[in-house]
Amino acid sequence: MSLTPQEVLHIARLARISLTPADVDRFTAQLSGILDHFAALSAVDTEGVEPTAHPLPLSNVMRADVVAPSLSQDDALANAPEREDGFLRVRAVLE
Repeated sequence: MSLTPQEVLHIARLARISLTPADVDRFTAQLSGILDHFAALSAVDTEGVEPTAHPLPLSNVMRADVVAPSLSQDDALANAPEREDGFLRVRAVLE
């Protein structure tokens, strides 16, 4: 599939990028080549092949949800640069 320079300029406008005339010529050839590769993939017979999201079977490996003691407040704030009333003090984000 061959793109026209006008189509490349339209794509550039949608992407909000500016192109020089040399860029338009270069990208016209490059994007057309990419679309040709997709056209070749479309020609492959996939009859009877199930659609998959991943070529290998995947399964989640989950650890057991075990209750464990948490850090004490002093341990959690041990490396805090600033504390205030037992809490971590940070700069105000909204004013």
